Amino acid sequence: MKEKLETQIELPEGFTARGATLADADIAFEMFNLWMQRLIGQDDITSPNILRDDWASPKFDPARDIRLVFSPAGQLVGYIEVWTTSNPPVHPWIWGRVHPDFGGLGIGTALLTWAEEHASRVLPDLPADLRFAPRTGSLRAAEGSKKLFEDCGYHRIRSSYQMRIEMDEAPPAPVWSEGITLKTGSPGEIPAIYAAFEESFRDHFGHIEEPFEEGLARFTHFMKSDGNDPALWFLAMDGEEIAGISLCRPESYDDVDMGWVNVLGVRRPWRKRGLGLALLLHSFGEFYRRGRRKAGLGVDAENLTGALRLYEKAGMRVHMVFDTYEKTIRGGREISVESLSD
Repeated sequence: MKEKLETQIELPEGFTARGATLADADIAFEMFNLWMQRLIGQDDITSPNILRDDWASPKFDPARDIRLVFSPAGQLVGYIEVWTTSNPPVHPWIWGRVHPDFGGLGIGTALLTWAEEHASRVLPDLPADLRFAPRTGSLRAAEGSKKLFEDCGYHRIRSSYQMRIEMDEAPPAPVWSEGITLKTGSPGEIPAIYAAFEESFRDHFGHIEEPFEEGLARFTHFMKSDGNDPALWFLAMDGEEIAGISLCRPESYDDVDMGWVNVLGVRRPWRKRGLGLALLLHSFGEFYRRGRRKAGLGVDAENLTGALRLYEKAGMRVHMVFDTYEKTIRGGREISVESLSD
């Protein structure tokens, strides 16, 4: 008898599927790094605790929202997760991996089909006029993933870059516009930092307005996750107001020797004053002071506010390209930001 996922898509004989627990982060970590090493010769993530932090996010349940596939020998060979935690969840995020030694068996198709149906369970709770389109993606170098997405009806809508800089010497000192001072944030300021984050990213592709308290809960979880350091939460202040933010980690998710700029944003009234570049250079300088000679960040390749040009001006270069794909399950009114006129 062949094991089936909830969607009645058959797995190869002897293979099984189930939800996840926090203890499964260790085996998922090993498979993700194997997949990435085979593809581009570097690890995917540096610690299973990164996964545990993700899986413990508000409204996410690994037993419900993840499916793991095991070989007859009990080896983890397939993984997929479905995120419907935003409100409203009109673009659920689907992300998965298949062990490189177990490709071509239909595992990826089975998991992606399950993920679509699992994501679609929110449809009855959404206004009937809203467009519903799950999104997924993978590194551009992963040709097998691209073929899977396209075979299942997805099309590429966007690309993003991981950008890096290598610093042989200390970066230039930042130049702050008149009236701007710099301070480090604290856990007690997270609500104000989140408000500045929301305004800074209101013009970014895919942004959706949602209830403040729900977004704050997820943001707080992210800010307090393993590896974050409030000493690297840089706030550009204009009097008592936060004008811009650079929220950094002492090491990136995939390289313990590289500092990581998680969030860099400037609120609308303070744009075009060099504040983004100043925050970025200050962040690089702090990484350099701590002994980091590399720094990285992620950016939308077609960023609507010109962030890509800013990072290139600061000396950063593209390291990896990630492509995002989408499939329309139900047509209707699009509520996420697609252009600056939205």
